[in-house]
Amino acid sequence: MNDLYDHELRAHAAGGYSSPGAIFPYAAGFTSSAETGREAAEAINKKLGRLQRLVQGALKGRGRYGLTAEEAAGILYMDRVSVQPRFSELKALGLVKDSGLRRINPSSRKRAVVWVLAEFAPVEGGDL
Repeated sequence: MNDLYDHELRAHAAGGYSSPGAIFPYAAGFTSSAETGREAAEAINKKLGRLQRLVQGALKGRGRYGLTAEEAAGILYMDRVSVQPRFSELKALGLVKDSGLRRINPSSRKRAVVWVLAEFAPVEGGDL
């Protein structure tokens, strides 16, 4: 990687990078300094707002029950790799929260975070 490219990347608090002029979570980020991640982030930025709204709509329909990223991908008929990063962006914007619940993803048989819109999030020390 050349020095010019190194200076163009912006590190962000979520542990990844943003392209020049783009600031996570208002633009898609990426987790390595490889050009392929940057190219993918720049490509998704064109439809980022729409994808975030789709995820928010799916979450709203589920209320307090929430969704895992895999469940949201299934409801939206999209690949999980297109949906999952939207949760990080929406979390950074304060629009979604970790419900504290976990459900098993059918694809991996591993526990996954159940996300809810901030308005449905449990109150600290309260019940869901």
